Amino acid sequence: MKATNILAEEYRPSEDEEFMNERQREYFRRKLLDWKNELIAGSKDTIEGLQDGTRNIPDVADRASEETDRALELRTRDRQRKLVSKIDAALRRIDEGEYGYCDVTGDPISLKRLDARPIATLSLEAQERHERREKVHRDD
Repeated sequence: MKATNILAEEYRPSEDEEFMNERQREYFRRKLLDWKNELIAGSKDTIEGLQDGTRNIPDVADRASEETDRALELRTRDRQRKLVSKIDAALRRIDEGEYGYCDVTGDPISLKRLDARPIATLSLEAQERHERREKVHRDD
């Protein structure tokens, strides 16, 4: 049992395998679940920190600094919450057999891109086109 886990941890998807075979799906599922668990553990720490940090600080500058820190923590936590929902969506795509394929073109997303950003839904080319269009509309 332990040897299997060690081998699974050393496994890296390769371009010369069939795309999104069972081993690759399991690799990305494990990667996504580990990331999700890290985020959830971090958000629990944030909540505990915010609850413990509630105190009356007489110095105005210190109080302002603490409020800024709390606002930053809450923004970070909100970003993490959104990330967890993207991870959940990626896990659903794995279950439905749609993971790893571009939402726009239907082409496979490169393994390198998925390894770096396992929640990616667009191929690199489609992402670049999307960002160029976004930039053009933003400049209007």
